[in-house]
Amino acid sequence: MLELVLGAGGLAILFALVLIAVVVHKPSGSPKMVEIAKAIQEGAGAFLRRQFTTIAIFTVVIGIILYFATTPLTAGSFVLGAILSALAGWIGMAVAVRANVRTAQAAHEGIGPALNVSFWGGAVNGFAITGLGLLGVASLYYWLGNPALIIGLAFGASLVSLFGRVGGGIYTKAADVGADLVGKVEKNIPEDDPRNAGVIADNVGDNVGDCAGMGADMFESYVVTLIAAMLLGSSLFGALSSQVLYPMLMAGVSIIASIIGLFFVRMNKGNEKTVWNKFMLGLLVTAVLSAFGFAYFASQLFANWTGIFGAGLIGLVTTILIVLITDHYTTRDGKPVRSIAEASQFGAGTNVIAGLAVGMKSTMWPVIVIAAAVGLSFWLAGLYGIAIASMGLLSMTAIIMAIDTFGPIADNAGGIAEMAGLPEKVRKNTDPLDAIGNTTKATTKGIAIASAALSALTLFASFVEVTGLVTIDILNPIVLIGLLLGAAIPFLFASYLMRAVGSVAQLVVAEVRRQFKEIKGLMSGKARADYARCVDICTRGSLRQLFMPGLIAVLSPVIIGFVLGPAGLAGAITGAIASGLLLALFLSNAGASWDNAKKYVEKGHFGGKGSDTHKAAVVGDTVGDPSKDTAGPSINPLIKVLNTLSIVLAALFVQYALIH
Repeated sequence: MLELVLGAGGLAILFALVLIAVVVHKPSGSPKMVEIAKAIQEGAGAFLRRQFTTIAIFTVVIGIILYFATTPLTAGSFVLGAILSALAGWIGMAVAVRANVRTAQAAHEGIGPALNVSFWGGAVNGFAITGLGLLGVASLYYWLGNPALIIGLAFGASLVSLFGRVGGGIYTKAADVGADLVGKVEKNIPEDDPRNAGVIADNVGDNVGDCAGMGADMFESYVVTLIAAMLLGSSLFGALSSQVLYPMLMAGVSIIASIIGLFFVRMNKGNEKTVWNKFMLGLLVTAVLSAFGFAYFASQLFANWTGIFGAGLIGLVTTILIVLITDHYTTRDGKPVRSIAEASQFGAGTNVIAGLAVGMKSTMWPVIVIAAAVGLSFWLAGLYGIAIASMGLLSMTAIIMAIDTFGPIADNAGGIAEMAGLPEKVRKNTDPLDAIGNTTKATTKGIAIASAALSALTLFASFVEVTGLVTIDILNPIVLIGLLLGAAIPFLFASYLMRAVGSVAQLVVAEVRRQFKEIKGLMSGKARADYARCVDICTRGSLRQLFMPGLIAVLSPVIIGFVLGPAGLAGAITGAIASGLLLALFLSNAGASWDNAKKYVEKGHFGGKGSDTHKAAVVGDTVGDPSKDTAGPSINPLIKVLNTLSIVLAALFVQYALIH
């Protein structure tokens, strides 16, 4: 059956290539539109080349250390994981910067055609991620025959995802915040106005952060979850058992189901509500077809298959519930977002307070759902059931990423329409897609965060077994110290990211202000802004800020492991999972609700664009930008790096720790 898995991975890559051909053959519009899109494309490419150069240095250094500290196989699989993760991110960006201008052109015909092009562009990202992930994992398992030998692949994917999320997140939000503060608040000009020197950097940021960064993030989530399930199956039932094969079959089934579900999202005409309904239909079709596939292969592999199938079904249901809960708290016309918009009438302070309240409240129901999924899946199939539930949760990654990535593509399309001076109807067709994109991006982050918690529990079980820990005593001072330190790590990590966005954004604000002051005729539209200057500021600034968050992620488990030993590190991992889950959900949902509250006001409510309410909402959105697109989603790979590196170095901690 492993051949079927490899075939499904190959099918995903083939389908991604077909979608690329479909997207690039769509008309790209006027020469002015092509010129703007080319500038975005060049800026995104330049950033990723410099970012990957930086990441390559880290990868080589860590690969050499792993070669001597562990085994050559671990070092080799680590490098492969890093390469595949970077490739997944690059593909997502490369297609997005070509789909954006074609979406803008399609928006002349209506919201339906614009959705189709942006959604197909996003789907390339989804199927490239699942195809590369499944082929990479299945090929290594086919060659080596033991999941324990490919844990390096998970660590490599996690590390690149961390840097991709951090670097891309700092870039995109520094550009966004800088452009908005001067353009919208100070100069009272529209978003993506060509007079604003930060608009090209802002649009570049959508691609390097929300497409490339998210692509690497979801690739990492997919691969780590898959390997975690295989690891646990191997440790409980043997390296060649059906329990190792089944998670890969789940992934293969869902790839085929996602291809079918994709065609249910297509539409010719409609409105914002129609788009969301189409997304839900595509998800439900994919989930139902995946469930039938899970049941078939479970019945073929296991005598008592109902419990294992039930655990996978719980994962699928959890995915749908996370989508619905996130939609409730972040959708533009929903009650929570309206409450933030209403609070904006009284100033920026009340806007921020309302957004914080919504973000905090939004963590409760996802945690209840995740806790229920853990309890029910364990009751059905033990620890292995939790692993299968986590795989069920992420099995629909292909269509989930299509729904996610369409958002930044539509956002870019709106920017191109504004800068190229296209008719107002074009922007009216791209703006609703952008608003929905804020919700779908929050949804995908919620799914990734939930998967981080579930797969981290699975990885944690593997760590416990590798280190020989029989019990973890919470009353043991060493465990308690580790727990407290681990719980603090996501907060320290997030603080550096929030500060990094603020620091780089200040440079962008200063540059945009300088150009308005020194370039004669810029405000009147007679002169052209120097866009390249802001692109360069964001590129250099974001890469400079990579170092400290990377050190925190890599050195934390190493230091704790060698000082406090396996028991202390087990406590640290537990603390990081608990606090990281809550902090990531809070930041991501609060940021999305702030953003859509601004869009709700811009729709004409409470005074509309240019009003004092709008200015307060823009301030809230400014706070939310680094929360939802930098700090929040970066916690997901942080948790995975802590877990995978702990397993990779577990034997060293057992042997050389100061405290046992």
